[in-house]
Amino acid sequence: MAQYLAELDGVFVALADPTRRGVIRRLGRGPTSVSDLAREFPMTLPSFMKHLRTLEANGLIRTAKSGRVRTCVLNRERLAVLDDWLAEQRRVWEERTDRLEDFLTDTRENRP
Repeated sequence: MAQYLAELDGVFVALADPTRRGVIRRLGRGPTSVSDLAREFPMTLPSFMKHLRTLEANGLIRTAKSGRVRTCVLNRERLAVLDDWLAEQRRVWEERTDRLEDFLTDTRENRP
């Protein structure tokens, strides 16, 4: 469980920044080179590379070098950690609202 929570925390940290979310959004359309990807963001290449390292360290993207070109690919499977957590939260809150609805219905029915 601790490993799962650490992985989840890492994914949230990686997605907390709008630049990194933009990278994920762009890579959702398909792989691209670092240089092409960096052109889409208004910052220096070294600053942009820090964002890529954060995404890669948390398993959200993979990079591969072929000659002088480094290509980034979205790791869609890693997003499953986030999807699982959101599904669990959705289930918990639906149960809570169902209990609240039951409570309110019982309270109304038991009024004199």
